[in-house]
Amino acid sequence: MTLLLFFPVLLFGQLRNSDVYKLPEMGKENIRENINIPGFDGYETLKCDFHIHTVFSDGKVWPDIRVNEAWQQGLDAIAITDHIEYRPFKDKVLGDLNESYNIAKGHADHLGFILIKGAEITRNKPIGHLNALFINDANKLALEDPIDALHEAKRQGAFVMWNHPGWPDDKSTLYPVHEQLLKDNLIDGIETFNFLEYYPLTFDYANEYNLAYMGNSDIHHLITETYGGEKLARPLTLVFSSERSEKGIKEALFARRTAVLFNGSLAGKDDILRKLFNAAVHVKKIENNSGYTELSNTSDLNFILLIGNYRYCLSPNKTLRLKLPETGRVIVENCHTGKDSKLEFILPLQ
Repeated sequence: MTLLLFFPVLLFGQLRNSDVYKLPEMGKENIRENINIPGFDGYETLKCDFHIHTVFSDGKVWPDIRVNEAWQQGLDAIAITDHIEYRPFKDKVLGDLNESYNIAKGHADHLGFILIKGAEITRNKPIGHLNALFINDANKLALEDPIDALHEAKRQGAFVMWNHPGWPDDKSTLYPVHEQLLKDNLIDGIETFNFLEYYPLTFDYANEYNLAYMGNSDIHHLITETYGGEKLARPLTLVFSSERSEKGIKEALFARRTAVLFNGSLAGKDDILRKLFNAAVHVKKIENNSGYTELSNTSDLNFILLIGNYRYCLSPNKTLRLKLPETGRVIVENCHTGKDSKLEFILPLQ
């Protein structure tokens, strides 16, 4: 084993001479960030971004680079969702509406990375933009009537997400057309976070209409240009899946087993966030009559706790020792379960 580990170093060492002195250790393309977010109930947590653009619509990045970015940053899956109707570079970047996926798919398979085929149906409000995920042929969505495009997406087995409801007018209005789409089962998820903003009203929409909470980058430029390279800087949809596969992700999305991670906060349905918190945080009461309790955060998530008049930060992979009151509530300030509601626990913690 030792010989195998050092063999690459010895090989590169042979190329360090007066003519060529190679420094392969400078290259980071094969280094991946590990993100530790536990699962629950037998499900594993997959880190996903379901809203991404390339040069085949109005993005500035070649498709396979999107796979590299996501793999390096610790994601498990992405969907490339180029616009159907808006392709400003189509005279220079040739190919049909499936081309960006086709280019990226081979590279994703090479890395063992999950790439989901998608497209963005792009219309002005009131209907707005909607992503169709898990489609077979994006070309068939290029229809004059967006409702027809949604029906075609559904014929292909698509999961449909209502994108950035609060953009571009800063109003997250649920219009009559959306009520009809919901009635007709043509919307399955709602983007509660997009790019650099979130939409508090959409938390209530997701709860009321049983939609999957979704949060995505909608990235057009290089991912590090917008979010930098720090761990967990980009927004993510957390998918609680029975297996690490496209099939598992699709089942989980239709079952609404998702949460959104953005800027150190979480958003999701109460039961989902409660199970996630309990999987991440271990409670230990110190049995020496000191009155202290230890809360150990075994994840890369951050939790802000409000207990009485005190505010505590339970940082990733840290243990917090504190004296808890016998009764009362613990409010997890950065875990949104509705527009005006946060995750709560009743003391004593178990």
